[in-house]
Formats: sequence, C-alpha cells, structure tokens
Amino acid sequence: MPTVAFYTLGCKVNHYETEAIWQLFKKKGYERVDFEKEADVYVINTCTVTNTGDKKSRQIIRRAIRKNPDAVVCVTGCYAQTSPAEILAIPGVDVVIGTQDRAKLLDYVEQHQRERRPINGVRNIMRTRVYEELEVPYFTDRTRASLKIQEGCNNFCTFCIIPWARGLMRSRDPKAVIRQARQLVDAGYREIVLTGIHTGGYGTDLKDYNLAMLLRDLEEQVEGLKRLRISSIEASQLTDEVLDVISRSNVIVRHMHIPLQSGSNTVLKRMRRKYSVEYYAERLAKLREIMPDVAVTSDVIVGFPGETEEEFMETYHFIKEQKFAELHVFPFSKRNGTPAARMENQIDEEVKAERVHRLIALSDQLAKEYASRFEGEVLDVIPEERYKEDPKSGLYEGYSDNYLKVVFPATEEMVGKIVRVKITKAGYPYNEGQFVRVMDDDLPAPKKRAIV
Repeated sequence: MPTVAFYTLGCKVNHYETEAIWQLFKKKGYERVDFEKEADVYVINTCTVTNTGDKKSRQIIRRAIRKNPDAVVCVTGCYAQTSPAEILAIPGVDVVIGTQDRAKLLDYVEQHQRERRPINGVRNIMRTRVYEELEVPYFTDRTRASLKIQEGCNNFCTFCIIPWARGLMRSRDPKAVIRQARQLVDAGYREIVLTGIHTGGYGTDLKDYNLAMLLRDLEEQVEGLKRLRISSIEASQLTDEVLDVISRSNVIVRHMHIPLQSGSNTVLKRMRRKYSVEYYAERLAKLREIMPDVAVTSDVIVGFPGETEEEFMETYHFIKEQKFAELHVFPFSKRNGTPAARMENQIDEEVKAERVHRLIALSDQLAKEYASRFEGEVLDVIPEERYKEDPKSGLYEGYSDNYLKVVFPATEEMVGKIVRVKITKAGYPYNEGQFVRVMDDDLPAPKKRAIV
C-alpha cells in the first residue's frame, strides 16, 4: 500500500480539513503513517495567521523533504493560498494547493508522479462563491466531532489576513450539514462542535435560512444528538432569534466563545471590529438571562498599534466586570499584508509581554472563580483520555458541557460516553471530580479507529 503522512498547523478548521483530505487518500488505498516516518506522500496543511505561522510552515515542509527526498511533498492551507510562489521556491516541494479544490489533490499527486514537474494548483479565492464539500465521517480524536458549516469571512479586520487566505463567506447547504451530523451521531459521537472560519456568520449568504434555523433543525432532525457546541460566535451574531433557540434547546451547551479582541472602543475602531463594548455587554447580559450558568470564553489581542496604558486598562476592567470563564490572550503580531502591520505607534515587545502577563493572571483568577461555583455539583462530562499529568493513575480527563476540564477516576470503556461526575475540588486548569454513573451505558462508545 502507498503511504501518506500529514502535518497540520493552525486552527480547528485546518484539523477538520486534514481529516477530510485523509478520507480522499484512504479511498484510493493509502495507508496513513506518522509524520516522523518515511512516507510516499507528505501533506502539510499550513497556517498564515501570523508571520511566525509562515515560518513554522516552511520548517515543517523542509522536514518532510529531508525525511524522504523521493516522496511527493504537497502543501495546502492558508499559507499555500496566500504565498504559492514562495512555497514552490523551496526545492523539493511538488504540489501546492490552497484552501479550495482539495478534491483535486490526488489527481495532482498522480500527475506529478507521471511528469515529475512542480504543480501550482492555487486559484484566486476571492472569486469562489460556493462552499467546497469536505465530509468527515469520523475523527482520529473519537470523543468530540467537529462539523464544518461555513467558509470564509467578510469582516476584513485590520489585523487579519484570513479573508485573503479563505475568501468571502460561503455557507454549507443545510441538508449536507444535517446529513453529516446524523453520520457522526451514528458513529457514536455524543457531542458535535460546529466550526468554520466565521462560524456564527452561517447563513448570511443563504436565502431565507440562517444560523438559528440550522441550530433548530439539527436538534429536531438529528436523533441521538446529545450535545451541540458552537466553536465561536461574534456578539453581533447572538441575535434575539439565536438566543430564543438557545433558550428552548435541550442540546446546546452552556458555553459560548465570543471573541472580544479589545475592551476599548477606540482600539476596536482601529481594529475595524463591528461592535462597541456597550453592545457586547448588552448581548452578554441577554445570554446570561436565558442561560445563567453559561461559561463565556473569549479572545483578546494585547498591544495593538497605538494601545495606551489607559486603553489597556479599559480592556482589563471590562474583562473583570464581565467575569469571563477563560481568555485566550495574544500579543499583537504584525502580519505582512494587513493594515495594522503598517500602522504607526507599534507597541514595544516588552510592554506587550507585561500586559499579556497581567491579563493571563486575571484570566486564571476568573477561571477559578467560575469553576468554584460548581464545587459540590454533579456535571455531565465526556471522558476524552487518560490524565496527561499521570497516565498510570487510573484518572481520566474530559470536559463538562460548560467547558470545565475535569479529572476523575474512570475506565477506557467510558471514553466518549456521557458520565455524571461530582466536582469535589474546583481549580484551574483542572477540576477534581468523583464518578457518579454512566448516563448512556446502553449506547455504544464512538468507534475506535486505528489512525495515527
């Protein structure tokens, strides 16, 4: 059997797409091997969010070429879309394909094997208006399934290159979403995570259909679906209609990831974000009204060009007031080709690092405060794997519906099932728990697949 190895950089969407590309190779009779082994074909799925992402992608490409100089080295993903010529200039790269036409990848591999000439399969993504179907019937990680529902973004924030790498908004056909959701539930998955480049924007390009309707249809039409999670949603996309669906749902979890980026209106304006802190706070208040115990997590960029100490403190106080359950804090990183990279008053790296440190300390404090509300309570948890800190302890770790990471005594048979766990000690990043019972013991666990 011919062999293929994958390396994925970047976001959950890239990981989803790697799984989809693997399905294409699998159907052609390929065996999947670890990236560190010698393979006939290497596929590197790249990231270009930051200049560092580009650099790391180049390092991984060169590593694949060194492992087997005779292999067909294929590069796909966001960096491939934005800089195909730069990648083809690396000696040993054979096929470059961007963030579309992934179904052609195997044809390109076979073409290269015949002709032995580099192939550039990258087209102008801005002309693409149709969502590219890439189905994944199961995942290497067998406890939570991602389901991609849209592609692209129309926002053009000043710090972000992604619209140029992914193109404009394209929503997946709702029938295809529901069909794959049923497939994933039939494969044993209790939880589905809706994902995309701008997930909450689903439906803005469809006629008479939107995110609220998709959420409703998934719950009504996918029998056996236990948990539904939205990977990320903008404050502006938490419409009254979406909130109404959430309030009536039995499967949408008590966790929303709502990117903030800054708690200062002047910084938000420079970022070209489409909301004010007042609007963001109002949407959060409405969400908490219908879901009082919701965990709200968020992304924050620190040290955006021109950010004063006063603007940073506006962000700090806003986060403290809103009591986020956890933050992902990033120092601003110049991305070539974006307006923010050309802005004046770039912030010193030491100042950025110090501000990041302060926000992470606040995030840790808020995470502990949120978790402590559930000490002594019984939560539904899906065990994912053995406790990483001590794999031989008999402890397993998994997430509750409200995104608390819980460590508790379990068995391999429980992995992927919903179990009830009493939180005995709240903490961060782990909460300690005591196993109570399996909630769905009559249902099979997610199918195990021998995939590296």
